[in-house]
Amino acid sequence: MHESIVLVGDSIFDNASYVPNGPCVTEQLRALVRDGVDVSMLAADGDYVTDVHAQIKDLPAHVTHLFVSAGGNDALLYAQELTTDYATSEELLKNWSAIQREFRRKYRAMLEAVLSLRRNTAVCTIYDAVPNIDETEVTALSLFNDVIMAEAVFSGIPVVDLRWVCTDSSDYSTLSPIEPSSQGGAKIAATINRVFEEHDFSSGRTSVFT
Repeated sequence: MHESIVLVGDSIFDNASYVPNGPCVTEQLRALVRDGVDVSMLAADGDYVTDVHAQIKDLPAHVTHLFVSAGGNDALLYAQELTTDYATSEELLKNWSAIQREFRRKYRAMLEAVLSLRRNTAVCTIYDAVPNIDETEVTALSLFNDVIMAEAVFSGIPVVDLRWVCTDSSDYSTLSPIEPSSQGGAKIAATINRVFEEHDFSSGRTSVFT
């Protein structure tokens, strides 16, 4: 059977403009997959979880595998909340609980739409080793990553855990520290290829690839 991989989501996959002197994630993945496997990208720099609905609207019929990396831009929307003064710790936790609940609603709706296409699907977490990121930001990202991991387990699909893939400062672009460099992109592409080759998508179980 002819196999085809499509990357959807955000600039974790659509990183060409951040690696002007090197290959982007899509090019690196094309160089890795075995002969006869097509690789294409519908991901768009700056897109949010809700934008994935439009990305997959006209998905080609021949696509067999979908990889989703979305949520990082959603998390960025709430960055200003980290500097907000709260009267009590209870107020702070209630606010972040509401943020997580809203993200869960959007992510679940997106994932349900993707899974309704009945393609072999995997998702990515949001990496948290970005140069100069502080502990507070890492903690905030964990709320979003908890949603992604929980929804993947509930759906029985594999996860590319980017927190353990892009761990070095050189994995991030010098043009924008929140985007993958060619080195980071190579690691992401290699992990995607491992999922494609090694995971039994018919098993209905969640495997975490790092």
